[in-house]
Amino acid sequence: MITSNMADNESVECITEHERILQEIESTDTACVGPTLRSVYDDQPNAHKRFMEKLEVRIRNHDREIEKMCNFHHQGFVDAITELLKVRADAEKLMGQVTDTNRRLQDAGREVTAQTEEVIRCRIQQRNMTTTVERLQLCIPVLEMYSKLKEQLESKRYYAALKTMEQLEKVYIPRVSRYRFCQIMAENLPKLREDIKDISMSDLKDFLESIRKHSDKIGETAMKQAQQHRTFNIVVQKHDSGMGYTKPVYSLNGRTPTQHNGLAAEEGVDQPEEEGVEEDQSEEEVLTAQDLVDFSPVYRCLHIYTVLGDRETFENYYRKQRKKQARLVLQPQSNMQETVEGYRRYFNQIVGFFLVEDHVLHSTQGLLTRAFTDELWNMALSKITAVLRTHSSYCSDPDLVLQLKNLIVIFADTLQGYGYPVNRLFDLLFEIRDQYNETLLKKWALVFREIFELDNYSPIPVETEEEYKSVVSRFPFHDAEIEKQDFPKKLPMSQSVPQIYVQVKEFIYASLKFSESLHRSWTEIDDMLRKSTNLLLTRTLSGCLQNLIKKPHIGLTELVQIIINTTHLEQACKYLEDFITNITNVSPETVHTTRLYGLSTFKGKVAQTACMSACKHLSTSLMQMLLDSELKQISMGAVQQFNLDVIQCELFASSEPVPGFQGDTLQLAFIDLRQLLDLFMVWDWSTYLADYGQPTSKYLRVNPSTALALLEKMKDTSKKNNIFSQFRKNDRDKQKLIETVVKQLRSLVNGMSQHS
Repeated sequence: MITSNMADNESVECITEHERILQEIESTDTACVGPTLRSVYDDQPNAHKRFMEKLEVRIRNHDREIEKMCNFHHQGFVDAITELLKVRADAEKLMGQVTDTNRRLQDAGREVTAQTEEVIRCRIQQRNMTTTVERLQLCIPVLEMYSKLKEQLESKRYYAALKTMEQLEKVYIPRVSRYRFCQIMAENLPKLREDIKDISMSDLKDFLESIRKHSDKIGETAMKQAQQHRTFNIVVQKHDSGMGYTKPVYSLNGRTPTQHNGLAAEEGVDQPEEEGVEEDQSEEEVLTAQDLVDFSPVYRCLHIYTVLGDRETFENYYRKQRKKQARLVLQPQSNMQETVEGYRRYFNQIVGFFLVEDHVLHSTQGLLTRAFTDELWNMALSKITAVLRTHSSYCSDPDLVLQLKNLIVIFADTLQGYGYPVNRLFDLLFEIRDQYNETLLKKWALVFREIFELDNYSPIPVETEEEYKSVVSRFPFHDAEIEKQDFPKKLPMSQSVPQIYVQVKEFIYASLKFSESLHRSWTEIDDMLRKSTNLLLTRTLSGCLQNLIKKPHIGLTELVQIIINTTHLEQACKYLEDFITNITNVSPETVHTTRLYGLSTFKGKVAQTACMSACKHLSTSLMQMLLDSELKQISMGAVQQFNLDVIQCELFASSEPVPGFQGDTLQLAFIDLRQLLDLFMVWDWSTYLADYGQPTSKYLRVNPSTALALLEKMKDTSKKNNIFSQFRKNDRDKQKLIETVVKQLRSLVNGMSQHS
């Protein structure tokens, strides 16, 4: 029972499962039926058979339902077919109409389609044009800027071109960077920058070459400006002081520095003749560096390199090139010392160079520094002082030295007006001043020598009052006794005295000229004038007088006149001191001043020279008396008497008739006579002949020919004056000795003539 129930239950469950599977097959897509059918085979045994049975039953049920439905709708289907057959003709008619309508519609639509396509094409073109306009609006500024860049390059506005490039790179090109032409532009800009650098550097090199050529003109103009300021100051001082006398006016410590950027040229040393010069100068146009030189290449190149971030390179290049040019400018010409023009060109170039540097220093920021210009100027100062010291040492013309001094003063004043220190130049001027005085002394030595050569060394005769006044106007001579005498009369000094006095005053003026504008006080100038005048009197004039009294044509009469002249010149020194005081206005009572000691020491020298000359003249005359060809014979007695006369002369020489002789200097004038007379008085021929030619010989100054001439005169005397002497043994021996000595002396004389 239980088994039967279980079988029934299983059968029911199997049937239910089959129903489910059939429902799934009916409701599921055919692609998904496979898993459902597989479950039939995977089930219990005989399940497949039971499922097939169930499937058959289901198919039959469906067939019955289909058949029922067909039966139900069959009449309606037949009716529908009948209706369709009826409307078939109408459908064909309608089809024709539709086809015709479609054809006509298509024909009409073709034109519309064409117009529509044209509209579409136009709208595409319009859209493209709008896009193009928009793109062009972005590109046109770029192109305009690039065109502007080209114009700036063509017009050489390189700094503006660099600014335009910067705008192109940062603003305009990034907006349209996808276009190829912009890429080409961007690639070309670095090359353009390099081109600008090269061009600007080339312009700078041209500028440097041009400025080297223009430095001379710039300096010339600057020095002229400085000279005009000096002249103006001198005119003002002369006007304010109201000086109406003819004494030269010298400007000291009165220089007005030239205004900045004022340039000038051409030194002139002449003093203005009229005060109206001031007005003429004020009306002259003042040229500046900008008027003579275009500095734009420097500024342009500086800005370009600054914009390009390479300013340091430009600064270093500019400074290096200017240093090279400075060395060239400071190199003098070999013959510069021959003319003042050579020095002027040298100074003009240097002034022009440093004025350009000063202008660049103040018109640019950082291209030059004060430290750099100071270093350059110190280097130049060392070179300038060395050059001037060397070249001026070759100059023997005081006028040229004075012109050089004036040039140096104007040169220093010009550069000092622009802030350059020039103390070393004025120190150099003091060295050149000493050299100038030396050249003056040499020049005045020639003047004095010529005066002495033309002098007649006799008192000045004056026939009239006019002649007398003419002399005393040139020389401060005052003598009450002579003034009381009637004309014609004679002044004690010779013509050379007033001429010498006038020349000494001219020397003082010439020496004074160098002191102008040396920025020294009148006290210092007064001291310099007195010292240089002392040198003129004690060295130059005294030397000329010493040379004069040594000349063979100067006799005792001339020596006496020279002593008189010297006395008057010495007395005139106080007038020369007053003359210097009148020039410098330095009172000798208030300030310790150098005194003119003049020729006080020279008078002793003249007396010594006169005494020595007299002794030498006496000695020579006595010697000539002994050797005179007219004197045929001389006895020993005469020689003894002659010896006594010479002894008197020697006693005079040893009595120191003129103080200042050292030892027996004056006695040496008679040394030749003394040795000759000693030889004959002692009759010391053996010593003479034995020691002849030895530096220690006792009779070193006795010439064999002199001794022979005198001995022969004594031999002839011994023969004629005593005819019995031949019978005396002593006389015969003496005669033989004389003959022997004569032979030996002749041998010496002949030997001397052969050697000569």
